[in-house]
Formats: sequence, C-alpha cells, structure tokens
Amino acid sequence: MKIAPSILSADMLNLGADVQKVEDAGAEYLHIDIMDGNFVPNLSFGANVVKTLRSQSKMVFDVHLMVNNPENWVEDFIKAGADIVGVHYEATPHIHRALDLIKKNNAKAEVVINPGTPVSAIESVLSIVDQVLVMTVDPGFGGQKFIPETLEKIRQLHQIKEERNLNFDIEVDGGINEETVKLCREAGATVAVAGSYVFNSGNETHAERINKLRN
Repeated sequence: MKIAPSILSADMLNLGADVQKVEDAGAEYLHIDIMDGNFVPNLSFGANVVKTLRSQSKMVFDVHLMVNNPENWVEDFIKAGADIVGVHYEATPHIHRALDLIKKNNAKAEVVINPGTPVSAIESVLSIVDQVLVMTVDPGFGGQKFIPETLEKIRQLHQIKEERNLNFDIEVDGGINEETVKLCREAGATVAVAGSYVFNSGNETHAERINKLRN
C-alpha cells in the first residue's frame, strides 16, 4: 500500500521541513488538500504553495480539490506541479469534463466521493480515472473518526475493478491509523492518506508510523 501523508496536519511554520521528513521516511505520495471555504467550510492553500513545495520534493503530489467547480482550478494546480488531481463528484455538474481536463493537461485524474455518495454515482467515469478517492470521513476537517460504513464502497470499487479489468488505485482519506488501514487494505484500498497519525506521531518517528500503515 502506498502512503500519502496529508500536509493539513503538518507544522505550517515549518512546512518544507515536515515535507522533507515524510519523504525521507519513505512516503510515496504527498496529499495536498485544497479548500475553498465554500464546498467545505475551511480555507487552505493556493497553487503557489504547491509550486514552492514542488521545487523541494520528488514525491508524487496528490492534490485533492475540495472546491466548487473544480474545472476552474485544475490547470493552475497542474502547472504548479500536481501529479494527480482529485475532483469531487459532488462539486460539479460536469464531472466527466473536469476529469477529461485533468487528463488533457497530462496529470492523473482522480474522482472523489463523500461518505454519503454511492459508488453507482461514479460508475460511468471509472474507465477514465487513474484513482478513486473514498472519503472515510466528511471532508473539510482533520482528526475525525473513521466511518466504517465506507468499507463497503471500497469493496464495491474493488469488485468493479476486477470484473471490468480496470486499472485505477483506490485511495482512502480520513481517520486512517494502523487499525483502520488494515480494514481498508483488506477491502481493496491501495493508497492511504494519513495526517495526524503521521505528523503527530508522539514518541514514534514518521518512518515508524508510515511503516505501520504500509505493513
């Protein structure tokens, strides 16, 4: 399983150093949450932050757009250095257009679904995506408790992937720790986002926490 530390839980005053720590610890992805204060209540970063971090890191930048009308934001974040761009099914009436725009700009396309959105809502675009992100908490806030009902959606996606011979990763985001990641992996998840579990690691190192998630 690939591990994607979320910088929402990093030390914003020492963001570059924290990103370097998780890269040195073996994380494959860096999960970057972009929030517009509209689709979700909080505000986070702009494309300029992604551009700055890009010059400092070789990790895969997994940019999660928690914004309304994400098609208006896609190109700026790809130019800034995003490798994967995730757009919410719930955030646009034009989900196919948004995903197609990501692909046309030479990044990997990810469709994201909230806990209350069924897998059936995105079945028509699964053949064009590189990754599906299943939100295992409600989006917009860190430190929430994992929603166990989301495991069934992971199983459904894994079954569709196998039956149709599709080739997308299944990512999970929210309440991920060494217990919940095992449940997600058993259900079929291949990428795990973890924020506070990695960055607020207590007496353990970032590498120890990442290895616990991976194994």
